[in-house]
Amino acid sequence: MEIIRLNQIAQKLLERSEIDVTVRLESRFYGGRLVGGKFGMHSRSITMYTGVIEEQCMQMFGSLERVEEYFAIVLAHELGHAADSDLSSLCEQMEDMSLSEGTRMRTALQIEENAWNYALTLLPEADKIMVSSIIDESLEAYRSRVRLAEMEADIAS
Repeated sequence: MEIIRLNQIAQKLLERSEIDVTVRLESRFYGGRLVGGKFGMHSRSITMYTGVIEEQCMQMFGSLERVEEYFAIVLAHELGHAADSDLSSLCEQMEDMSLSEGTRMRTALQIEENAWNYALTLLPEADKIMVSSIIDESLEAYRSRVRLAEMEADIAS
């Protein structure tokens, strides 16, 4: 991916969103997971991991033909986190160990759904099938954790 082109995409989405955040480009997320982007709530910055974006795009679509679109979709999602006025309180709720695992997992899912809902408003011209595929893939891990927590709660009661 061309850095100049990615910066143009980022600038366009930043202007559309009217959110005051900094977007940085790095190659990889160093936490071991395939994270394409990360919003830093306290730093008000988004880091996009270009190498991971390429890897995710290859896994999902079998080529890099649409990697710029993929990048824009993931960045719009991270901007969704930045735009979420409930994010701070939701994060606190998710980390509250006095709440049930199911409640915390539903909160984590809500955080992600909020970001995706905002992302959709930033990308009205995006390919709906591509966006839906990325959203479904992104949310599946959260939905699975909610289902598992609910099953464990049912077994325990």
